[in-house]
Parts: sequence; C-alpha cells; structure tokens
Amino acid sequence: MKEVTKEVYLKWYEDMLLWRKFEDKLAALYIQQKVRGFLHLYNGQEAVLAGALHAMDLTKDKMITAYRNHVQPIGMGVDPRRVMAELLGKVTGTSKGMGGSMHIFSKEHRFYGGHGIVGGQIPVGAGLAFADKYFETGGVTMTYFGDGAARQGSLHEAFNMAMLWKLPVVFIVENNGYAMGTSVERTANHTDIWKLGLGYEMPCGPVDGMNPVKVAEAMTEAIDRARRGDGPTFLEMKTYRYRGHSMSDAQLYRSKEEVEEYKKIDPITQVLDVIKDQKYATEEEIEAIDKRVKELVEECVTFAEESEYPPIQQLYDVVYEQENYPFLPHKL
Repeated sequence: MKEVTKEVYLKWYEDMLLWRKFEDKLAALYIQQKVRGFLHLYNGQEAVLAGALHAMDLTKDKMITAYRNHVQPIGMGVDPRRVMAELLGKVTGTSKGMGGSMHIFSKEHRFYGGHGIVGGQIPVGAGLAFADKYFETGGVTMTYFGDGAARQGSLHEAFNMAMLWKLPVVFIVENNGYAMGTSVERTANHTDIWKLGLGYEMPCGPVDGMNPVKVAEAMTEAIDRARRGDGPTFLEMKTYRYRGHSMSDAQLYRSKEEVEEYKKIDPITQVLDVIKDQKYATEEEIEAIDKRVKELVEECVTFAEESEYPPIQQLYDVVYEQENYPFLPHKL
C-alpha cells in the first residue's frame, strides 16, 4: 500500500471535512427548498471514500455508486461548484441541471453515477470492468452499493459473471446498518453480508469502514488483485450514517443514543486525533484548513445560486442525434 504519510493525513482531514460541510450546507439548502426532490447524505461514511481514493489510480480507475453520491465525484476531481450547481438544478451543473441529487455523473473524471434504482449500478459496474478488460486499459472499477441493494438478484448475476470472466472490479457494500429504515438483521437470516462472496469463491471480507487506513489497506489488496488479472473482490465496509436515509427520514427505527455512540468513532475525528498526536499540524494550521473548507463551501453556494436555470430549449437539445431527422439538431 502507498505510505500513509503526514501529507496523506492532512489531505484526508481537509477532504473529509469538505465533504461533511458541503453536505451540511446541502441539508440547510434543502430545508430552504433550494434543493428539491430527495437528498441522501453521506455524513459518517467519509472514510470509505477517503481510503479508496488513496488506493486508486485516478488516471484510469472508475467509480460507480447509488444515490448517496454527492461527495464521491468531488473526491474523483469534479469541481465542487459544479456539483452544488447540479443539486440546485442549475445549467452550470455536472449534467446541466437535469440530473439532480441522485444522478451526479462525470465521464471526464470516470465517475459513472449516481443511480436511483436500488442495486441497478451493480451489473453496470461489472460492465464497466468488462470494457476495461476488453480494451486492456489497466483500469479497475469500484462498484458501491448499500446493504439493502445486497438483497437484489442482479448482485448474484453480476458476481457470477465477474468471477467467470475474472473482471477487474471491486464490489463494495457500504453497510451503514439500515436499508432505508430496515435494519440488516431484519432483511436476512445472516448479518455478515461479505459472506455472499463465498458462494462464488470470490475473495471477500469485512472492513472497518470508519477508519480510512483500514479501508485503504483492504482496497489496495483488492485493486492489485483486479489489476493483475485475478478477478473481483467483495468487501463489506462496516460504516454508519449520522443522518437519515434521506432528508425526509424521521429515523424512528433507531435511538439518538445509538447515533451518539457511533459519533465517538467519527472518521474525521479519528484522523484529526492522529494529526494532533503526531504533531502533523499546529492548532493554527488546523484552523487554516477549517477556514479554507468553510470558504470553499460558501463559494460553491454562491456559484450555484448565481447560476441560471436551464432554458426550456435544453429539453430538446439533450435528445440523441438522428441524421435522417434534422428538425431537432443536437446541440450539446
């Protein structure tokens, strides 16, 4: 694994803090009805992304996930201002304001969504990996889904084909304990989701999803396996979300005490504790990071709010181009 240096810890802290504050601001904007529809926040799960990015090669590796997908593209290199604009439905957004919260996408940065259909991205992730194998790009696809999606039949079809063809894919279930509002214990007679990989003789196992170092270690091993042509791995990231399934979730299925217990192992706090214990940064330097993050989030909001909504004409410009039907020229 690439060494976890002082610089890595400082980057992790700044990145995860940005993701957390970015989504905290989204929650406030949602209450103001500036973000419409559904809004699924990632608070608490940031270590899963931070550790994965440390192990990935962002020049060729891909990522695909479900609808809890705002911070992943930022981590992959997408301008956070454009992500914020997309969430507010503005023309400067990643999909020109037509994707919204659950459909952030960036082909340029190899982030393939953002999928609202539960488990729908699992076979698509295997397909992306098939393309990498076919064209010999050397890339690996990180395919994320939630514990609820692990109960979808498409998972088994994708697992079978991925093992049969030794596809360069890492399947990651982000087990935050609840599929919408239903606990893992109530969805199956087994609670170790990672064991689903055993039926396909797929390398699999549990990972502490609240610690970016543990995530990076597991992801490095899985990515290296995929890149050398040995096929997929299935990892269960044991993590937790501090907010509800979406902003409309009353969270009646869990207690406030349970949430507070998990906040004691907050991934951002864990990283900050290491920074302080190892004297990687002074209090003034930490405050400077906090200030940079706050200013960037405000810049994102300003950019999004000052951007225009898409014109009506755009509805006709985003359809596919058809040469023998020239009446609606494709302009985008």
